[in-house]
Amino acid sequence: MTARTDRVGEEFREILAEAILKLKDPRVGFVTVTGVKVTPDLRRAWVFYTSFGDDKARAGTRAALRSARPHLRSTIGRQVRLKYLPDLEFEEDQSLENGRRIDELIRKLHEEGSR
Repeated sequence: MTARTDRVGEEFREILAEAILKLKDPRVGFVTVTGVKVTPDLRRAWVFYTSFGDDKARAGTRAALRSARPHLRSTIGRQVRLKYLPDLEFEEDQSLENGRRIDELIRKLHEEGSR
């Protein structure tokens, strides 16, 4: 990514984090926007987020974000001046889950090594 796409992605992250908090959809749980990756032509943006809860709650959040896509896109359009508004794709950020898994493996290795 270039400096411009990094700046645009960070601006989108801030705007979307606030806009998602204001959504009135009851399916939206506790959501944190962790990052936004924007293509060099700024026509597509992947929004990475984490949400808490069981699988059913996370699936509800995923569906709510998918259905709120047009609203969130227009929110970006009102706050950022760009020639084209990007298509938004929402992806659950797995880094927290991966970090927990790695911590668990390291803990198990230490326990086995101390025996």
